Amino acid sequence: MTPGTMIRPLLLAAALAAAAPALADCPAPAAVDALAADVLAGRPATVPEVTTMADGLCAQTMLVERLAASWGAPTGYKAGLTSAPAQKAFGVEAPVRGRLFGARLLEDGARLPAAFGALPRYEADFVVEVGNAAINAATTPAEVMANLAALHPFIELPDLVVADPRTLTGPRITAINVGARTGVLGPALPAADPVALTEALAAMQVVVRDASGAELARAPGAAILGHPLNAVLWLIQDGVTFAPGDIVSLGSFGPLLVPQPGLVATVSYEGLPGNPSVSVTFE
Repeated sequence: MTPGTMIRPLLLAAALAAAAPALADCPAPAAVDALAADVLAGRPATVPEVTTMADGLCAQTMLVERLAASWGAPTGYKAGLTSAPAQKAFGVEAPVRGRLFGARLLEDGARLPAAFGALPRYEADFVVEVGNAAINAATTPAEVMANLAALHPFIELPDLVVADPRTLTGPRITAINVGARTGVLGPALPAADPVALTEALAAMQVVVRDASGAELARAPGAAILGHPLNAVLWLIQDGVTFAPGDIVSLGSFGPLLVPQPGLVATVSYEGLPGNPSVSVTFE
């Protein structure tokens, strides 16, 4: 091979590299090691510098690998910032996504410290379980419903990790795995009439109350992207491929709330069959 024929492939490779989109700027492994250690210890963390969603997702992948060593492998996904109040709180105009650790979920009525993380919060949420891989071809809430194995009331208990939540941007909250830590899972709902249940999910009122019955927050089912199951469709559009058994947290129906010692918080889903609810006690 002559020098000319040797250099042409190199020039072609260089041209292709220049034309390719920039790869994510992943943080240094040591920075993610420190972040994971802080998350596991429940103490305020320094989030690696990330400026794009690709950067944030790369950091998240690295973080999840480290958390899985203590929390077990992730068993699903969460859509975050799926309501207008949540997006407004973090200055973003679209949802974000993270991985969910099913082994960390608690049963209805669970008790745990109010200070369960560095910057703990609780929110009215909802969980669905994927029943069929055909869900990945769904384009409507009804098609999502047809491929679900179960639906559960859910209080998510995220940890925003940082000392000052005002420092969190879309990429940074993605980097901390959208604050996924734990949550309280209510009993599965009966789904005798999937069509009626699909309609009821959008029309329901999701209400958070304390032990005295005082209302702490309220939002319609449609607060999540117009229909709660649109969160599943958004995740598919964002590149997630679901497998049977995956659990999916659909996001917050209202604002993030601050747990207080002695608070018993109950989330009711008024308009769903039986008006189901799920509760947590903070100590």
